[in-house]
Amino acid sequence: MTQPSAGHETPETPPSFIPSGASRRSARHAAPAETAHDRAPGAFPTGASVPPSFSPAAASPSPARAARRTSRSVGTSVPAAHEAAPLAATSAMPAIATRPAIQQTHAGNGAAAAAATTRRRRRGPAHRGLTILLVIVLVAAFGAFSLWGWVNGQLVRQNMLTGASNTPAQTWLLLGSDERDAGDGTGIDDGTVGFRTDTILVLTKPKSGNSSLISIPRDSLVDVNGKKMKINAAAAAAGYPALVGQIEKITGLNVDHVAVIRFGGLQNVVDALGGVELCYDRTVNDVKSNLNWQAGCHVADGATALAFSRMRYSDPKGDFGRAERQRQVIAAITKKAASGDTLTNFGKVQSLMKAGLGSLTVDEKSNAWNLAQMALAFKDASGDKGVTGTVYWTNADYRAAGVGSSVLLDDARNAQLFTELGAGTHAPGTVGSL
Repeated sequence: MTQPSAGHETPETPPSFIPSGASRRSARHAAPAETAHDRAPGAFPTGASVPPSFSPAAASPSPARAARRTSRSVGTSVPAAHEAAPLAATSAMPAIATRPAIQQTHAGNGAAAAAATTRRRRRGPAHRGLTILLVIVLVAAFGAFSLWGWVNGQLVRQNMLTGASNTPAQTWLLLGSDERDAGDGTGIDDGTVGFRTDTILVLTKPKSGNSSLISIPRDSLVDVNGKKMKINAAAAAAGYPALVGQIEKITGLNVDHVAVIRFGGLQNVVDALGGVELCYDRTVNDVKSNLNWQAGCHVADGATALAFSRMRYSDPKGDFGRAERQRQVIAAITKKAASGDTLTNFGKVQSLMKAGLGSLTVDEKSNAWNLAQMALAFKDASGDKGVTGTVYWTNADYRAAGVGSSVLLDDARNAQLFTELGAGTHAPGTVGSL
């Protein structure tokens, strides 16, 4: 701000820094004081915006008036707009009286306003964030509830359980079934026409400890209602409860739930996922399963994955090698189905669920929650801390009259194995006869 002084303009330099031989008080008296008439309505007096030590003054105030103003300025923080206006016409306030009052008043009000603004700014985004989060949770809950109802409505249920007493661990029986004519390379010697449960997996999740996934050979010899047969024919011969009863006899565990998937469904699930990566260290051209495979790892489509899981005649391990590849296929499906790329792709999830549920039959007590638990248990069993493998046997080529080559199981070792698996005390790794 420039002010006229002695007939010429002064530079825009605070008066206290103007080089001059005169005293500071003389410099202040050289400039005319601002009056109430000169100031625009509602504007702060000059003393309110310019530090009092630099304010021009017309004359020294009387001691009484100065004392009165000093008492009012220091004792009460009265706004300068009300206090300084009537006084500026006659004199400027002494610097020692007004500077603390002005600084205290504006600093206090400014700090309070800034704090209030900060609180409002901080509170606004937080409240909006909580609102958005609440909406997301409600939408997710509604979606989950709707999905739950939809899945339950799609499930095909069948009486399969035996009603045996519960055991502490949760146990699922997973079956791969196919309807076929005899003589198609399934190893059936009795010429029976109908479906066979060629894939038999026992999934166990103890209350604590490691989950397990154990294969039972399809050619295992069992006795169903006094008749010897291979275990893969038990369901077709006497119903699913008969097969479940045989599994409970072998394992000593109560089967809580059963899931049967048709082999055609496996092909549809893999195709819905866009293929899965499978590995096999042999080159195969198997006519019976239609598997053409170059040694190594490849992304297999549904038809190839199905042939991969069924081939056994070109495998030196026979049915035991096939059981290993079946576990590999299911593990690959589970891994890809649970991946972020799949779960964030709504179209793929929808196709996957339709393909899976369209080929699935479950027991009379199963629901969407049981299937979710089964998937989590399967993922645990297939991980580094899981237990996988097959049951123990004493003879892999036992010849039973009217049955043909069968697998004779080791009942004592299997009882011990499943006791540990049910209790969760078995160490991670691979088990069973190889």
